[in-house]
Amino acid sequence: MELTHFNEQGRAKMVDVSEKKTTKRTATVSGKVIMKPETLARIKEGKIAKGDVLAVAQVAGVMAAKKTSDLIPMCHPLALTSVDISFDTDKIENTIYLEATVSTLGVTGVEMEALTAASVTALTIYDMCKAIDKDMVITDIQLETKTGGKSGDYYRGEGK
Repeated sequence: MELTHFNEQGRAKMVDVSEKKTTKRTATVSGKVIMKPETLARIKEGKIAKGDVLAVAQVAGVMAAKKTSDLIPMCHPLALTSVDISFDTDKIENTIYLEATVSTLGVTGVEMEALTAASVTALTIYDMCKAIDKDMVITDIQLETKTGGKSGDYYRGEGK
């Protein structure tokens, strides 16, 4: 596979996507935040001093997806058509599972936008709860699915 982010001089460049076809492109990224049982209980009960942790984290994830090209130097600015952040909690594992799904109609994929959304969502959970739990662990931020585009679809675990 050829790396396309380098010019003839071996220096970084933004890839020219002007000849690529516009298609619907979607990416889903998952992640988790592991915490103390008391922290998870307080989040679920709405007893975190900074406010509704999951609501704020959800908005932060959406905002992050829209700003990805401002953060990652070689990412193209994209007109996103959808950003969705969802959560599931596990009292036994003291974990918040999160999922970020991003879509666009465009000429380049949205994997970086979904990865950024999931990362900032997790970071926001940490930020809002760090006063009571500095031992939280953000882990397993990973691409689950990617659809659309020249390289085809990707589904984690299918060996592609």
